Amino acid sequence: MMRRMFATPVLCVLLLLSAPLIRGDEGKAPAAAAKKKTSAKQKVEQPAPPATLDAVSYGPHAKQVLSFWKADSSTPTPVLFFIHGGGWQGGNRHAGMASWVPAMHRAGISVVSIEYRFIPEAIADGVKPPVKACLHDAARALQFVRSKATEWNLDKTRIAAAGGSAGACTSLWLAFHDDLADPSSSDPIARESTRLLCAAVTGAQTTLDPRQMKEWMPNSNYGSHAFGIFKDVDGKPQRDFDAFLAKREEILPWIEEYSPFHVASAGDPPVHLTYSRAPMKGEESPDPTHSACFGVLLKEKLDSVGVGCELVYPGAEGVVHQTSVGYVTAMLKKQ
Repeated sequence: MMRRMFATPVLCVLLLLSAPLIRGDEGKAPAAAAKKKTSAKQKVEQPAPPATLDAVSYGPHAKQVLSFWKADSSTPTPVLFFIHGGGWQGGNRHAGMASWVPAMHRAGISVVSIEYRFIPEAIADGVKPPVKACLHDAARALQFVRSKATEWNLDKTRIAAAGGSAGACTSLWLAFHDDLADPSSSDPIARESTRLLCAAVTGAQTTLDPRQMKEWMPNSNYGSHAFGIFKDVDGKPQRDFDAFLAKREEILPWIEEYSPFHVASAGDPPVHLTYSRAPMKGEESPDPTHSACFGVLLKEKLDSVGVGCELVYPGAEGVVHQTSVGYVTAMLKKQ
């Protein structure tokens, strides 16, 4: 009895003494976890190195600008032509340059990174479909860079495109589309070629056909904005994949003109495709917008027409170049 009576107050005292510590630990642990989570989410990308030339206009619109990082060389250098991602609705030309520029300069390759009109700006300019502005701005920027070959010490025959997500889609479209050069134009820039030596992209949407997307990734929800198809949600335009799919036949001529898969053909330059997850054909994907199924779909077509295609994802077989940087360097420096 006495032992029990003694133990109870001692236990109470210990609990009371430890209670602030327990409360303090509970108060700190979530905060520390939240801070760690926030820190990981808000990881700030390293700034791009200073450009040799910055905010160079290649067209009349405020968004038609590029930055140029010149490689040190006594002879004309190859060029990496970079197109940033962001769903054709966000991003900027400095994204990714902290890593790309040093890597390319070590290999004697100059770098260009562009900005372009986004979907809302294309709509404001009356461009139909809106994605045409994004793609044709990139083509014009490429022609502009070629027109500067002598002044900037560039080898215009050795240009590779690179980019992620929407920038990857644009890069592939440039790689596969027929040359947009107009030899009879009075504009010397328009007479330059839009063809590439190769392209190396990450997380690319290789098709803008909603039927293909739905078949390969049943939970697809991307692409309607490229063709100006939206639904109103709380007074704001949002993508509408169901309407996109329903209107497929109506907009098929646009899809056939602006979807990389549809313009790819024999004789096109080789490409390198990188994805962060293995493909899950016919299954719902945790990230259908950047699914490796896009890569499998395109590789099947390119293989059938004899166009080189390296497809990289976890577990992929026959990979020669593990990274976009390695592929671009090898292709541009090949003698």
